[in-house]
Amino acid sequence: MHDTNLLQLITDDFAPTQQLLELLQTESLALHGRDMRLLEDILAQKQALIVLLEQHGRKRSEILVSLNLPANRQGLEQLASQSSVGAQLLAQSDALTDLLAQCQAANLKNGQSIVMQQAATATQLKILTGAEPPALYNASGSFSTLVKPRALSQA
Repeated sequence: MHDTNLLQLITDDFAPTQQLLELLQTESLALHGRDMRLLEDILAQKQALIVLLEQHGRKRSEILVSLNLPANRQGLEQLASQSSVGAQLLAQSDALTDLLAQCQAANLKNGQSIVMQQAATATQLKILTGAEPPALYNASGSFSTLVKPRALSQA
């Protein structure tokens, strides 16, 4: 009984996890295009999916703990060894784990994109406010900075 419930919870997580992966891929495009409205929509959808996935994860852990098994892969393997659907349980769990790993990789990529854009924006703001002189090429083709920087508003 518990094994089939666990299998159903794992199976039920495929659709929201796939949806989360698609959102993360769309988020990557929105980040590059700096589409703030789309990013806000994606954020709201991502949060709802993450809450749902966390709830299901807790339920799966509770099932394992209620059977006096560890709430990890080892506990799942112990349950699978005593179950008629054990092979399917492990296969579905592995597939879900792989899908979640893809989500994590996409999220990491998006995070790196955000950090790069923040750095570029900070540099642009420093140039505009005159806090940092822009590095330019001089007449001889070598790299140099302006001697006395001025804010764009004073140029």
